[in-house]
Amino acid sequence: MSNTKKAYIAGGCFWGMEDLFRTRPGIVDTEVGYLGGQNENPTYKNHPGHAEGIELTYDPNVTSLKEILDYFYRMHNPTTIDQQGNDMGSSYRSAIFYQNEEEKAEAEEMIAIVNASGKWSNKVVTTLEPFTQFWTAEDYHQDYLVKNPNGYTCHFLRFEESFIKG
Repeated sequence: MSNTKKAYIAGGCFWGMEDLFRTRPGIVDTEVGYLGGQNENPTYKNHPGHAEGIELTYDPNVTSLKEILDYFYRMHNPTTIDQQGNDMGSSYRSAIFYQNEEEKAEAEEMIAIVNASGKWSNKVVTTLEPFTQFWTAEDYHQDYLVKNPNGYTCHFLRFEESFIKG
């Protein structure tokens, strides 16, 4: 696994994002957790400022960060501030946690591509936040929709066609 990379994103309830990403080509592992908040060792009941997010381990020989972000922008609504479906609050914000300036530039480029596409009627409000630490969520949240196939999710593929041309 030495040739893998990690990406950190948030786009609403982490269950649905994990469920959709787990089967994507090049995704080696998924883990749900908390990112970008104010306390150490956050829990579901105590995660002030943290977003419900996902750690994606991927094989860069099979997929790229740009392709991951393309899919991310097709499976959640990035135009609502602190909301996905019925879930409201900063925990459910759309965010990309970049690990270096190259990732930040790729995220900015994807936001420009998504906005220019006109597919969403409003502009993207995804925040770009420097990655600090990923805190793994409680075990009962991991693979939640596999364990509970009728569980709640607000994530689904809204656009079949990629934002990336070619």
